[in-house]
Amino acid sequence: MHPAFARSLRAFAATLAAALVAVAAPVALAAPALAEQCTEHAVPPAPVDTSEKPKPGQPVPPPLPVPAQPVGGDLLGGCGPVLPPGAPALPPGDTSASWVLQDLDTGAVVAAKDPHARERPASLIKTLLALVVVTELKPDQVIVPTKEDAEQECTCVGITAGGHYTVDQLLHGLLMHSGNDVAHAFATALGGVDAAVAKMNALAARIGATDTRAATPSGLDGPGMSTSAYDLSLVFHYAMKQPEFAKAVATKTYTIPAIDGKPPIPVFNDNKLLGVYPGFLGGKTGFTDDARHTYVGGAERDGHRLAIVMMRAEQRPTKVVDQAAKLLDYGFALEKNGAQPVGQIAYRPLSTDSAAPMSDKEVTPAGATTAAAEKPDPFGTTGWVLTVVVLLIIIAGFVISYQRKRNARA
Repeated sequence: MHPAFARSLRAFAATLAAALVAVAAPVALAAPALAEQCTEHAVPPAPVDTSEKPKPGQPVPPPLPVPAQPVGGDLLGGCGPVLPPGAPALPPGDTSASWVLQDLDTGAVVAAKDPHARERPASLIKTLLALVVVTELKPDQVIVPTKEDAEQECTCVGITAGGHYTVDQLLHGLLMHSGNDVAHAFATALGGVDAAVAKMNALAARIGATDTRAATPSGLDGPGMSTSAYDLSLVFHYAMKQPEFAKAVATKTYTIPAIDGKPPIPVFNDNKLLGVYPGFLGGKTGFTDDARHTYVGGAERDGHRLAIVMMRAEQRPTKVVDQAAKLLDYGFALEKNGAQPVGQIAYRPLSTDSAAPMSDKEVTPAGATTAAAEKPDPFGTTGWVLTVVVLLIIIAGFVISYQRKRNARA
């Protein structure tokens, strides 16, 4: 065989081997998760108080069904840390029961821990309420709170019954200071608490948040309340695409102006990473005795926007926001090193008509996938890889045979 041809053939073989490794990598990554389904996480842990006891005559809501395939990808069915191949050790100090790191632009799940474990959201459910609000109410629409709205169990912003507030003003109070009085006022404006909760659950189901069932608009614990780190990541992914929401969570201080003879209401953002963590975009905090500490926050660095959702965390030995900062640092390092995603936020654009079902024309953005959009390939990735290998071997054999005959004639 001619030496130059032999060198070319060896180079071709090396290139082929590298290509096969790259093609087969997703198969190797997904395989271990197929047998690991966390079906024991159908419901949150037992409550520590009576907040979830149904009213007299009302049944206990049954657990939400667990999908046969984990939403967002097979790997996200894992019960522990879900990391890319070759990922470094997780940062120390994490106390959360579950978390999800996602790319806010592509929806790629960078890393996760028990992402579909059913937990209680606490005030993080206000992100879902806010998503309903921005899709149904106009920013300049005026809301007049009732006496019941203003007298909710606090944390409260301090709105007054009979006052006149715009949706945008109240949205700042809802997301910056987690006002339960504001959440109830929004619920009243949406048709009442039951109607608002129904709209929240309908929107959750519509976007694919299969672990989520709101029981209250504020996040106070109630019968059947459930969500997951994945679902709240999905909600936050949608919400951060809404300008009113993104603006409110990124605001450090805000003043609701004096209205109807009442003094102005100063509002301060509860999220301690805002203005401290470089590139922080905003987020939301939450706490109840049953949910413990919950957290969502996003940041931008080197052209990447990441968000972390943490569930059932504790403030010791380090504060939850400091734990979140370390996980964000970890996620940015993974993306910088080109780590392969472990899943995908199943995002689809919201219709302008919030009451209308999403049509098949509401396509997924580039780089994202959805459970509905994914079409199973009956031949399979492995089948295609083997087919390509066989064809290339046949071609290589033909070329070698032809070259040998040519050399013999020479």
